[in-house]
Amino acid sequence: MSSTAHPAAPGSSPDDDPTSAPTDLGADLGPDLDTDLDLDEERADEELAPRGRSRLRSAAVGVAVVVVLAVVATTAFTVVTVRRPLPDHEGTQTVPGLSASVEVRRDAQDVPHVYADSAEDLFRAQGYLQAQDRFFEMDYRRHVTAGRLAELVGDVPEAIEADKVTRTFGWRRVAEEEWRLVSDSTRAYLQAYAEGVNAYLDDRDPEELAVEYTVLGANVEIAEPEPWDPVDSLAWLKAMAWDLRGNYDSELDRALAYSTLGDSELVDELFPAYDESGNAPILRSRDLANRDSAEASPDDVTTGSVGDYASAGVQEAVDAARTALDSVPVLVGRGDAAGSNSWVVSGEHTASGEPMLANDPHLALSAPGIWSQVGLHCNEVSDACPFDVAGFSFAGFPGVVIGHNADLAWGLTNMGADVTDFFVERVRGDTWLRDAQAEEWEPLDVRTETIRVAGASPVDLTVRSTTHGPLVSDVLGVEDVVGSPTESGTEFGEYDVALQWTALQPGRTADAIFAMDAAGDAGDVQDAAAQFDVPAQSIVFATADGHIGYQAPGRIPVRDEVEGPVPSDGTWPRPGWDPRYDWQDWVPSDEMPRALDPEKGFIVAANQAVLPGGSGPYLTSDWDFGYRSERIRTLLTEQIDAGRPFDAADMNRIQNDDWSPFAGMLVPVLLDLEVDDSFDAAGQELLADWDYRTGADSPAAAYFAAVWRNLLAETFWDDLPESMRPSGGSQWLQVVQSMLERPDDTFWDDRTTVNVVETRDEILTRALTTARRDLTVELSKEPEDWDWGSLHTLALEHPVLGGPGVPGLVRDYVNPDPVRMPGGSSIVNATGWDAGSGSFAVTTGPSMRMVVDLADLDASTWVTATGTAGHPASSHYDDQLDEWAAGETFAWPFSRGAVEAATDVRTTLTP
Repeated sequence: MSSTAHPAAPGSSPDDDPTSAPTDLGADLGPDLDTDLDLDEERADEELAPRGRSRLRSAAVGVAVVVVLAVVATTAFTVVTVRRPLPDHEGTQTVPGLSASVEVRRDAQDVPHVYADSAEDLFRAQGYLQAQDRFFEMDYRRHVTAGRLAELVGDVPEAIEADKVTRTFGWRRVAEEEWRLVSDSTRAYLQAYAEGVNAYLDDRDPEELAVEYTVLGANVEIAEPEPWDPVDSLAWLKAMAWDLRGNYDSELDRALAYSTLGDSELVDELFPAYDESGNAPILRSRDLANRDSAEASPDDVTTGSVGDYASAGVQEAVDAARTALDSVPVLVGRGDAAGSNSWVVSGEHTASGEPMLANDPHLALSAPGIWSQVGLHCNEVSDACPFDVAGFSFAGFPGVVIGHNADLAWGLTNMGADVTDFFVERVRGDTWLRDAQAEEWEPLDVRTETIRVAGASPVDLTVRSTTHGPLVSDVLGVEDVVGSPTESGTEFGEYDVALQWTALQPGRTADAIFAMDAAGDAGDVQDAAAQFDVPAQSIVFATADGHIGYQAPGRIPVRDEVEGPVPSDGTWPRPGWDPRYDWQDWVPSDEMPRALDPEKGFIVAANQAVLPGGSGPYLTSDWDFGYRSERIRTLLTEQIDAGRPFDAADMNRIQNDDWSPFAGMLVPVLLDLEVDDSFDAAGQELLADWDYRTGADSPAAAYFAAVWRNLLAETFWDDLPESMRPSGGSQWLQVVQSMLERPDDTFWDDRTTVNVVETRDEILTRALTTARRDLTVELSKEPEDWDWGSLHTLALEHPVLGGPGVPGLVRDYVNPDPVRMPGGSSIVNATGWDAGSGSFAVTTGPSMRMVVDLADLDASTWVTATGTAGHPASSHYDDQLDEWAAGETFAWPFSRGAVEAATDVRTTLTP
C-alpha cells in the first residue's frame, strides 16, 4: 500500500480531519448552549421544524467567521422572535417617495411582479420589496464589500483579516468613483432603489428587519442599520467581479507548483493547452459577425523561460499573497466548478418555430440564495419608462441581471478572460523598483485605513500600492514570507506581490445592466456589452423576431510580446521591475468576438474557449476545458439530426444531464486492469455495465468518484503543495487523459516510496482497491448498497448563522435539510465537489435554471436553488429547493394576463 495520505472519509466527522476544518470559533465558549435558548413549546410546530444540519465549507472563510457572535447567546429563540421580521405582502402600504401607486402581484412561489408608471417608481418599489424580503443579506454584502465586516460581527480575527484585504483592494473607493462615472439615468435608478430600501428601514428596529440581528445582538451591540446608499449597490458589483475573475488561481498555482517541482516543463504539463480537436470553441472564425477584426493576428505572447525568476523569495511572497486573498469571503462562487451553461437554439430547430434559450449559472450555493426573482413592468413602455423585463436580480442592486424582456432573452456565463495579473515587486522602504535597467525607483502610494471593530478597539491598516496595483502579500502581516532577491539582501529590497485587476479601475457595468434590461436586438446587446466592463461574461441571446447571437463583453487588457524570464501572456506572475510587462491598453469593444445566426443553428457557451487559437484578440490561455460544452453540443446535434424539434422540456432535460466525461475517458482503462483479490475487484465489477450516468441512486457513480478522488491523491499529492491539491475539475481530467498515454510519466511515481518507481497501472490499481475499501467504511460492505447521493449531498448554509460555533438550535433552523444530488464537476448538471478536500459534498451548482421560449414567453420556466425570501421563518425561504434538486422548474408568467392568472397575493404601494 502507498504511504500517500488519502483524503478524510466523506462520512467522517470534521473533527476527525483537522486539515479540512476552519478555526473552531466556539471551542472555549462554555457548555451546550442549546440549553440556554428558551425555545417556545411550539417548537414542534411545522414553522419551527429544524431545516437541517450545518456543514463545514472550507471556502466560506468570511461566512463561518461571524458565528462566534452567537455562541454566548441567551436570547429567547421563540416563534415570536423568528416570525417578527416577516413582512406583510398584502393590502395597501405607504412608500414615501413614490410619484404614483405601484401594483405588486406575487405568485405561488412569492415572486413579485411590479407595475409602475415610471422607471424610478419601479426601482423604488424593487428596493422596498427587497428590503422586506432580503435586507440582512443586503446588509451583510455591503459590510463585506466595504471592508466593514468586523463592524457587524465584532472582534473575530477572520472578519478583521477579510476587512484588511478588501480595504487593500479598495472596492468601496472604486465604487465611489463609479458613482461619478455612470450615466444620469443610472444614478437616478440607483438613487430611487436606495430610497425604496430606506422607506422600509424607516422606524423599524433591527429585530423587525431580520432574526439575524437578534442573534448577533447577543454578542455585540447592534445599532440601527445605516441608510442604504446607492454606492452600496455599486460596490456589490465588485464582489461579483472578484469571484468571477478568470485565471487568478491558475497564475498563482503555476508559481506554487514550480516551488516543489522545480521544472517549468512539468508545470506546463499540469496546465495543458485547450484541446480544440476534442472540445469545440464557442465560435468558429466563419461564425463571427466582425470577422475582419477577429482574423487579424492578435498580440502573440512569447513563452519565456522561468529560470531563476521563481526563486524561494518569490515563492514565499506568492504564497503569502494567496493566503491573504483567500481570506475574502465567497459571495458568488469561485474555482473550476464555478462555471455556467448557456445555449440558444434557432427557430428552425424548435417546436414553436422561434428561438429558445437556456441558462444555468454554476455558483456557490447558500441559504438565502444568490438570486432574487422579479418582474419589472412599466405600465406603458416608452423612452421615459423603457422596462418590461423579468428574471434574476441581486438583492442589493436594481434591475434584472439575467432574464428576458418582450423582445430579447439573454443568458450569462463566465468567459474566463484573464483580467488579473500578479506583479512581483522589489520594494525598499516606501519605494519600489519601477525599471531595473534604468535603476529607477518610485515612491509607493501609501494610505491608512481604519477598521472599526464592534466591541473592540479599531485597527489601523497601511495600504501600499505600485502603478500595477495594491501590494497584497503583506496585508495580513505574515512574518518571514518575503526573501531577498540579491545576495546582499539590501540593494533591491524585498519581494512583494501587487495585484493588477480590471475591476480596480472604475467602469460602467451598472449602465450595462440597465441597457440590457431594455435591449431589443443584437445592436443593443453590442452597445450594452461595450459598457459591461467587469466581470467578463459571455452573453448568448435570442430575439423575438427570430435571431440568435453571441457577444463577448468585458474590459480585456492588451499585453505586449516580451522575451523575458517568464511568459508575457499573463499565465505567470510578472516582474514588476520590467516595464515591458505592463499592460498596454484595452481590447477595443468592436473587436470583441460576436456572432449572429451561425449556420449550425445553435450556440453553446459553457466557459470553453471562445475562438480557435490564433483568432481574435488574446483573451486567456486558461479556459475551462470544454467537457460540459461538448456534451451539450452532442445532445443538441443528436436531436437535430434525429429531426425532433426542441421544446422547453428538452432544454430542461439537457440542463439536468448527468453523463460523466470522466467515466467515458477513464473507465475503459480501469476495466483492463487486473485486480487479483475478489473483495477488491467487487468495486471494479460495478463499472462493467455502467452507462456513465451519475444519478443519486447509482452505486457505480459513488465508486467511480472514490476512484477519481484517490487517483488524484495517489498521483499528485506527493508532488504539489497542499494549497494546490487537485480539485478534480476539467483541468485535471485533461491532465490525466494525457498521462494515460504515458505509462512512465514522472507524475505516476510516488515520491514517498523510497527506491520504488511506480507506473500508471500500479497507481490506477491502487486507486481501485483503496476506493473499494474506503466505501466499505463510508457506506457498506456490499457494493450494491452504495449510492452516489449518500455521499454527494448539498447542505445549504446560512452565510452568518449556519456554520460551526453557533448553537445547534439556531444553526439547524436556518440551514435547510441536506438534499441528495446527482451530477458532479464538468458534468452538465454541474454539482461540483472538491476532490482535494476529502469530501464529496456539493460545493457549487446551478444557482438557478431558466428556459425562455421566444414564441410564447409565458411558456418559459425558471427555478432557483432556494426561494424568494431571506427570512428563515418564511415558507418561501427554501420552497424551491426540492424541485430544483429534482431537476424540476416552475411556470414563469410574463404577460400581464398570465401574471394576473398566477397571482396569489396582491399589494398596492402608495405615496
